[in-house]
Amino acid sequence: MALRFLNPSHEAEAQAFTRALRPASLVGATVGFISNGKEGTKGFFTHLEALLRARLGVAEVRWLTKGNYSAPAEAAILVEAGNWDFAITGLGD
Repeated sequence: MALRFLNPSHEAEAQAFTRALRPASLVGATVGFISNGKEGTKGFFTHLEALLRARLGVAEVRWLTKGNYSAPAEAAILVEAGNWDFAITGLGD
């Protein structure tokens, strides 16, 4: 029996990009949480939201959940994320 090895890397070259600027402060900022929908994400995001509000002055936190945990975020989520100051994605089991 022959063994076949697969290379999981992407064959195309990655496009060049510029990293987003870091905000000087998070006071009054809007953050979005994008969850993969698994149960363990809720507790982590709940705790993180409290810390962001209490310690860093984040004003608004938006919670969105992908429709499929293993697929990329839907277009509507990406459109809404354009209105946030920053986004945090998470997964949990």
